[in-house]
Order: sequence, then structure tokens, then C-alpha cells
Amino acid sequence: MVAAGAGRPMHTRTPEQARADYDAATPMLDTPGSPRVETRLLNTARRDGGRLPMRLYLPTGGGALPLLLFFHGGGYCVGGLESHDSLCRDLAALTPCAVLAVDYRLAPEHRFPAAVEDAWDAYRWALGNAGALGCDASRVAVCGDSAGATLATGLAIASRDAGLAPPTAQVLLYPCTSADEDFDTRRRYATGYLLEADTLRWMYRHYLGDAGDARDWRFAPLECRDLSGLAPAHIVLAECDMLTDEGLAYGQRLRDAGVRAECVVYPGMVHDFARLGNIVPEAMQVRRDIAAWLAAAFAPAQPRSDSRSL
Repeated sequence: MVAAGAGRPMHTRTPEQARADYDAATPMLDTPGSPRVETRLLNTARRDGGRLPMRLYLPTGGGALPLLLFFHGGGYCVGGLESHDSLCRDLAALTPCAVLAVDYRLAPEHRFPAAVEDAWDAYRWALGNAGALGCDASRVAVCGDSAGATLATGLAIASRDAGLAPPTAQVLLYPCTSADEDFDTRRRYATGYLLEADTLRWMYRHYLGDAGDARDWRFAPLECRDLSGLAPAHIVLAECDMLTDEGLAYGQRLRDAGVRAECVVYPGMVHDFARLGNIVPEAMQVRRDIAAWLAAAFAPAQPRSDSRSL
């Protein structure tokens, strides 16, 4: 990723500089998002004694809404509530559903597994407080882009293992699923396609540090031995993205485990294209596509008709 204004790759910047550049670029790259959404700032306790900020997006209209828990991308090092505000607004308005965006702790100040812990705590909080938020606790899905997608699918796995209510569905935009660099798209799109190999290494180094295990499935879900029994998955991928092959591999692993999973590759697109609303029309198209898929996933199951003659 290239730093806004300075023309410098993110991996040549300090984390503080990279965050400032990333935030400054957002209004130039993306649209404001739907105005037909109300927002509320919320927070809950973190394990370290601090507070975990969240933003709730509520579309206009009545009734108990399904809830989408959203985790932003940025390689665990950059991004936050503002960088993905437009995407969350549009998903809330188009689906329609409530969206709860989670401002998890960033590296290197908070290394692995801090973001994983925040995601888990936010999910438990959302399940316990959905009713108070005007949402339907039986229809809670998870979503994220890039590193946020890894956090989202990690919740699908962790909730199954913990015996907690599983998400209704998972939407994964160009997820990071492996530390392995031996994928064709990792080599083919290593430079010149927004997310670059050196930047990805920079992010992972800051996140994992010296103690983090790159084979831990919470960081690399392709390493998870058992992917059975997980929520249906809609995986959004970009043709010209280093992470495409590992996203396809993850989708195949899910299907092999009996999970309903579909991968949609958007031709000619690069990593993070869903946030490029001012640059490519596909940014709005993918939002509409995700919303349509979520609406179907959230829809109550229709009773099967019995055509037998009496």
C-alpha cells in the first residue's frame, strides 16, 4: 500500500505515520456512504482494563434487525472506525441490517492475539446485548476485509469450539488465511497492485512480533485442521491481489469440510477495492452483491412444501 500524499510505500513508514497516511487517504478514495443510517458510539470492557470502542449503524425502519459484526482491515496495524465508515453505512442501508463495527487494538502496541481477543469479546457482547440494541440475537453474522476477514472467520471457528451460538453467516473480503508465500498470486502481484509483498511482511512482523506463531490458525485459518460445522461463507476476492489464491484455497477447504462456501473473484480489481468508491464502480457493486447475499442469509427459512397427495 502506498502512503497518501507522500507517495511512499507503507512499509517504509512508522506505524504512526502509516495510520495517519491511511486515514488521510480514505476521503479521497471512498464515498461518504449512505446518509440513511443512524449511528451510535458504544464501548465495552477490554481484557487489559481499557475500553473497546464500537460504532452501531442502524438503517431507517422498524422491527428487530439482523446484526452484522464488522472488523476493518489494515493488516492489524492501521485502520479503524473512520476508514471503513462508508462501507459499513452502505451495508447497513442496502441489506438492511444493523452493523456493529469494532475498533480493536492495533499492532505493534498490541500484538497477537490482542485483536483476536477483542474480536471474541465483541462477539460475546453483541450476542448478549443484541436485544437491547433493537436487533435479533438469532441472526448475527460476521464480516471483515483483509485482516478483519481473518478475525471474522476466526470467530466462526472459535464459537463452534466454545459451544457459543455460531454466526448465521460469514462474509470475508480478500481474507488473509496463510503465512505461506508459496502461492502464485503472492508472486504475480507482489509489487504494483496496491498491497505489496514488503508491506504485508511489515504488517505481519508488527502483529506477530518475535513470539507470535505464524502457524496458529487464529492468524492463518488455513492451518485449522477442522473447518466443519461453520457458518456459510461468502468470500470476495480481487483478481489482481496477492491474497487471492489463499482465499480460493480457504474456500475450497471450507467446501471440503461440508461448509457452504462461495468465492467470487472480481475481474481486474486490486486488494481493498471495496473501499475505492471514488475510483472504481465495482466498489459499489460489491457492496450491493454482499448486501443481497446477506439478505438471503438472514431471511427466515421457508417451510418445505409437502406435495404428496392425501
